[in-house]
Amino acid sequence: MVRGILGKKVGMTQIFDDDGRAVPVTVVEAGPCIVVQRKSTKRDGYEAVQLGLVESTPRRNAPKPIRGHFAAAGVPPTRLTAEVPVDADDESKPGDSVLADIFGADEKVHVIGRSKGKGFQGVIKRHGFGGGRATHGSMFHRAPGSIGRSAWPSRVFPGQKMPGQHGNATITVKNVTVVKVDTDRNLLFLKGGVPGARNSYIRIVKV
Repeated sequence: MVRGILGKKVGMTQIFDDDGRAVPVTVVEAGPCIVVQRKSTKRDGYEAVQLGLVESTPRRNAPKPIRGHFAAAGVPPTRLTAEVPVDADDESKPGDSVLADIFGADEKVHVIGRSKGKGFQGVIKRHGFGGGRATHGSMFHRAPGSIGRSAWPSRVFPGQKMPGQHGNATITVKNVTVVKVDTDRNLLFLKGGVPGARNSYIRIVKV
C-alpha cells in the first residue's frame, strides 16, 4: 500500500477527547492525490510512488518537459509532486487516487514541511545566545563575541554559529499522532504543531 500522502496545512484548533480534555491539533487537507509514476527496486533501486497533489485550481502554463512527464502518466499536471514509500507488493499505477482514508486514528506518522522563513537574523534569535550585560556603559548587548583566535587557527571553523538566514528549511517532525480522520473532507487532525505557515505544503508518511 501507499505509505504517505501530500497535503496543505489549514491551521490549528483544538478538539476534545473522550475524557473531556482539550487536545491541540493541526488540521491538514490531505489529498486527494494521484499517482504520477511508480518506481520499483528492479528499475530504480527502491520502492516508491510519485504523487501529485490535486488542487481546486489546475496548474497552467507548465513547462514542456513537465507536461510530457504528466502526459506519459495520462494525468493533468499538478503544482506539487513528491515521492512517498510503498510496500514491495503494492500495485499502484499512474492515475490511481490516494486519499486520506489510508490513515487511521491513533496512527503514528512523520510530517515533513518547510519552516517559516525569518530572513537574516542575529545570533540571539537564530541560535539562542544570551547576549551581553544590559547595564549602562556595557557596549556589548547582542553581538556574537569572538568567532576564533588570531594566532591559531587563524581562521573560522566551519559550522561556527553566526548571524545568517533563519528558517525556510526542511523540517521533519517524527511520531506525530493522528487524532482524527475526516474522510468526507479529506482532513487529517494531527496532534500538536507541524512545520510551515498556513496553506503551506507538507508531506505525511506512515512510520
